[in-house]
Amino acid sequence: MKRALLLAVALIAAAPARAQQSAEDRFRSLPPEKQAELRQRFRELQSLPPGERAELRRNLDRLDSMPQGERDAVMDNYRRFQRMSPDERQQILRQWQEFRRLPPEKRAELRRLLRGVMDADPSERKQLLQNMGRWEQMTPEQREEMRQRFRDRREQRREERQERREEQKERRQERRQERRQERRGG
Repeated sequence: MKRALLLAVALIAAAPARAQQSAEDRFRSLPPEKQAELRQRFRELQSLPPGERAELRRNLDRLDSMPQGERDAVMDNYRRFQRMSPDERQQILRQWQEFRRLPPEKRAELRRLLRGVMDADPSERKQLLQNMGRWEQMTPEQREEMRQRFRDRREQRREERQERREEQKERRQERRQERRQERRGG
């Protein structure tokens, strides 16, 4: 399915901006090797089940309806994807499938977190991405150890905050008591 989506995006990318020129004219103006590639992709597209073709059509319509800046970003992402090695592309597609299997609220949370990473200043973003890379390289046991360390640190900070609050409360009580004594004695 993802391959078919990529094919549809490729068909869009192969053609110049949709001007007054007909699709046939645009196709004929392409070099012969590009025409052959598009014919092959068209055959692949036609061999898809009707449901997948309908989904591709919806995705293509959605792409066409995007503002130019968003559409450009999608096309840049597509080109970057195409430049990846086959193994990298497979990894991306596997991760995408895992993402799609998540409940909607978890996907929304991940999108929010990713926006935070992308909106971070460049040095912070670099550090976040390096941390994410290290996390990916960890074994499940190492990840669990890191989670436990994080929980321990969070608990320690919570206890420290609680201690500070109690100390502040004691100091306030002492000051109140001193003021009362001054009023009584003074």
